[in-house]
Amino acid sequence: MTTLTLNLKQFIATSKEFFDLCQANPDLQMERTATGEVLIMTPASSETGARNLSIGSQLWNWNEASQLGIAFDSSAGFSLPNGADRSPDASWITNERWNALGSQAQQGFAPLCPDFVVELRSPSDKLETLRNKMQEYIYNGARLGWLIDPKSHTVEIYEKGEVVEILYNPESVAGDPVLPGFVLKLKRVWG
Repeated sequence: MTTLTLNLKQFIATSKEFFDLCQANPDLQMERTATGEVLIMTPASSETGARNLSIGSQLWNWNEASQLGIAFDSSAGFSLPNGADRSPDASWITNERWNALGSQAQQGFAPLCPDFVVELRSPSDKLETLRNKMQEYIYNGARLGWLIDPKSHTVEIYEKGEVVEILYNPESVAGDPVLPGFVLKLKRVWG
């Protein structure tokens, strides 16, 4: 996925202004860094889209069965505490945190970092950029994050206060204790 970076700091200063920019341009997938740079991403390849759907559908199915929270796809935006507006490839928030927001905050980019985030590396993504994004999620309150790289068949596991764990060619990865009983099967993700 190719990314174009625009410096719109002087025009887009708040999360509300960024949300309005996204609403005015629904055909663009955008994120905003903590320093105010607006990132415009091209659509994912068909292969990456299929992999992302496998991840998101497994998360959604688990959540439907457990009813422990709310699952989100890559189109959901979140305003992180550091000022960034991000859209993880898949994410999840506990019912307690989601309901505490109230309906108005739920309407826009929710003003929090999800409890769980997934980033799926596409062929054009730079690994270091995704690693920095994962660290940003953890710094802003994510309890668990997975960086999934189909090219190297690795899953990097991020948790606050823990050294990043790397799994090589796993068949699955478990979300316990943050997502009790959730196991992501990676057969379709690896392709």
